[in-house]
Amino acid sequence: MRTVGDPFPRYDLTGVVSSEPSDAFQRFDERSHAGRWRVLFFYPKDFTFVCPTELRGFAELLPEFEKRGAAVLGVSTDSEYAHLAWRERDPGLRDLPYPLLSDQKRELSQALGILDRREGVCLRATFVVDPEGVIRFASANDLAVGRSPREVLRVLDALQTGSLCACERAPGGGTL
Repeated sequence: MRTVGDPFPRYDLTGVVSSEPSDAFQRFDERSHAGRWRVLFFYPKDFTFVCPTELRGFAELLPEFEKRGAAVLGVSTDSEYAHLAWRERDPGLRDLPYPLLSDQKRELSQALGILDRREGVCLRATFVVDPEGVIRFASANDLAVGRSPREVLRVLDALQTGSLCACERAPGGGTL
């Protein structure tokens, strides 16, 4: 798995940005958010049970990520059409305020080393990438265990201080 200090791989993926089929699809690559922090979180599959809790968790905190100048991007190996259908059918995802990217060819997931060996889908991996394209935080959870969007926000906030930060430091808290 790529880790802290590694460059984030190049990518060119289709994302779903709306529940309206007429304007749902948009292309995203590593330049789409040039000069900004990026939080890319990977999840196993659409139409599952743990994944929507994570997607809604990131959506609830999106204003906090945006205050920190960070773009949030969800990614799985499902197609953009599966993403759209899921958004259309799940009321909690219909107005999702960030894109869901399709890594259907698994090129980005393979480059990152985050495909589950048995299932062939993404682990619940999270990457915080700085404005220069360098991974500053990387984590992966078992397929059955959801991650904490609040923890990802805490880490992003701490990274942006440029200072030493104690464990459990709350966003906006003091540094060492």
